[in-house]
Amino acid sequence: MSVAGPVTVTALPAVDHAPGLERAFALIPEERSYTLPRIEGQVPAYVRGTYYLNGPARFSRAGLAYRHWLDGDGMVAALRFDDRGVHFANRFVRSAKWTAEEEAGRPLFRTFGTAFPEDRLLRGIALASPVNVSVYPFAGTLLAFGEQGLPWELDPETLETRGLYTFGGGLNEISPLAAHAKIDPETGELWCFGVSFAAAEARLNLYRFSKEGSLLARRRVPLSLPSSLHDFALAPRHAAFYLAPYRLDMGVLATGGTLEDALAWEPEKGSRLLAVSRDTGEAVAEVAAGERYSLHTVNAWEEGTHLVVDVLELDRPVYDQYRVLPEVFPDVSPGRPVRLVLDLESGTLVDRVEIAYAKAPDFPAVDPRRYGQRADDVWMLGISATGLPGRKFFDQLVKVDFRDPTAAEIWQAPPGRYLAGEPAFVPDPAHATAGSILVPLFDATAGETGATSFLLFDAFDLAAGPRAVLPLESPIHLAFHSIFAPG
Repeated sequence: MSVAGPVTVTALPAVDHAPGLERAFALIPEERSYTLPRIEGQVPAYVRGTYYLNGPARFSRAGLAYRHWLDGDGMVAALRFDDRGVHFANRFVRSAKWTAEEEAGRPLFRTFGTAFPEDRLLRGIALASPVNVSVYPFAGTLLAFGEQGLPWELDPETLETRGLYTFGGGLNEISPLAAHAKIDPETGELWCFGVSFAAAEARLNLYRFSKEGSLLARRRVPLSLPSSLHDFALAPRHAAFYLAPYRLDMGVLATGGTLEDALAWEPEKGSRLLAVSRDTGEAVAEVAAGERYSLHTVNAWEEGTHLVVDVLELDRPVYDQYRVLPEVFPDVSPGRPVRLVLDLESGTLVDRVEIAYAKAPDFPAVDPRRYGQRADDVWMLGISATGLPGRKFFDQLVKVDFRDPTAAEIWQAPPGRYLAGEPAFVPDPAHATAGSILVPLFDATAGETGATSFLLFDAFDLAAGPRAVLPLESPIHLAFHSIFAPG
């Protein structure tokens, strides 16, 4: 189609689509442990177990304000359901970074997005992790992970920090290890990865740990580009990696820059989908996958010679949207769930299914009984003001179905309320396709500091609104990733 004459584009003025959000980033949550005094609505009898949540919860020290959402000190929260009621606890992770800065009374270490005079790096080459991204019950304990570095072990009930977790001495504090681990539902083994950004060649490290917590294998796979990689997908026979051209230059750290400064988006180089054999650790296929970016995967499985990988694809990276606090997501790009089908024999991408919902979705969840199997139903958070200039935040809880890519079921949060962490699916043991969705909500309109509640939905009827509301006695942080451990 041709267009005659010049086209004039009028920029829209920026509008604050997230009023009051600054309250959440100014908050330093109190460490608490108590039984919830009241519940509004009805909690189904099958909801028994613990919802764990991790995220950054403190963004200033001694007058220094952090710039980036990934900079804050990690705090883990736990909401436990049992026959006596619902119990809440939250504690900061006493990492080496947190402990040293508490003792010094000031910031010491450079963070993901904030540098300052005389800041430190771990062994002079890496960031000291604030342990603020994810949390996993594993091997009889609870592991809290940061964006980089080893996890820290917590008491699963009290959340007391026990110490650095080295997987039986198999890894050390500068071993490359990402925040997203996967637990094989059949074997109980934990799989994870990390990228070594050596000057000569970037390498993917794929780790396999026994269900008791020891290192079983470490495979090294050369990467075609030094791609910043946050997540991966685990199928029964393969691990899948979405390699976007989001180049990371670790040399920037050596010259005083932040990890955010070290990232460069180069879409013209294209994205790749990499499949690695779990048995051998060898790359079995790598195919072009377009020019988009994926922060989080959803699920993966095999169907004959096909590897099916569900991901969330964004038009461009999102880390720059996490700053400068509290003005987050000012021009976040559209995104959508996408199903990629890779033929392992021919090494070609044979199908792509895109969901129509494109409101910058993140934090996807599926029924955990479907991990490593076909799972068409996906729950996630979305940002209703995507495409409009100005500050915004997650205010939609969304369910989509790959069997009907044009439809989406949406629960819209009221104005001034924001969804404050990854939704978790709680399975109903009596019904193979039933369950609840549990998600935190921050209410910026409540009092001087805001308020937090946990919302419990029928997973297959979001439009009906929450079936139970569980208010906390004091507000907590806007968090990242969660997991529900059945009791």
